[in-house]
Amino acid sequence: MDTQLLAAFVEVADTGSFTAAAQALHLSQPAVSKRIQALEAQIATPLFDRVGRQVLLTDAGRALLPYARKVLQDIEDGRRALSQLAGEVRGRLSIGTSHHIGLHRLPPVLSTFAQRYPQVDLDLHFMDSEVACEAVLGGKLELGIVTLPLVPIPNLDARPVWPDPLAVVVSPHHPLARLRRLALAQLAEHPAVLPDEATYTHRIVRQALRQHGLEPRVRLATNYLETLKMLVGIGLGWSVLPLSMADRTLRVLAIPGLKMERMLGVVRHRQRTPSRAALALLDLLPAAAQHRSA
Repeated sequence: MDTQLLAAFVEVADTGSFTAAAQALHLSQPAVSKRIQALEAQIATPLFDRVGRQVLLTDAGRALLPYARKVLQDIEDGRRALSQLAGEVRGRLSIGTSHHIGLHRLPPVLSTFAQRYPQVDLDLHFMDSEVACEAVLGGKLELGIVTLPLVPIPNLDARPVWPDPLAVVVSPHHPLARLRRLALAQLAEHPAVLPDEATYTHRIVRQALRQHGLEPRVRLATNYLETLKMLVGIGLGWSVLPLSMADRTLRVLAIPGLKMERMLGVVRHRQRTPSRAALALLDLLPAAAQHRSA
């Protein structure tokens, strides 16, 4: 079977959409459809059912999917092994990262990397940390630079890089900003805008607040921290954001007994052979962390 056909099949299966698969593969939708049709012709059985706008795997598709993933992963591992023998840092390095890390942590790292290793093509994808971890596990990405999971995930190697303290913040004009002494229970009297409940950051915040018996009244939730910062700045509610985002548009509230922190770092699949490009980037990250904390 042609690996290009298998790659199209896996992408459609993962996204549930020919359009989304085409975007991910940098192809036209008709090109993806032709690859799926060619694969179906080779094995003489349909792989997908088209039900309205839904694209669903058939029994044959579900049976083929794990083997297709393994074939693609083995080929990628073979390419990495050959690259190791050549002793050159080159090729393609696929990375998934969150918008916040991509904006606030990665630019100096990637700038240094690009200067040192111009033969490497960086394939950078912005996504939620949770999605990036799943993509690394599924073999779609080699590295994820993310908010690390709270609980270890099997086959996922997680390396801490940046401690990221979190703080309760409000607009300077918010009623809570005028209080000289603030008790945690007073937060519950005002609406909050928080990270989306599906995110690791939300779980950290919820866990910390529940330890103090506080259930916040959530007015709005989103997984974009920059959006939360804007919403807090216009007075829509209080939030919990990385302390590094604090500026004159926000007021950090000191609340006795409440301490929150998340860890940012890099994840990779334990059973996959890392490319020389991945190893080179991993070597740069500790220095980036030291520079950030200096």
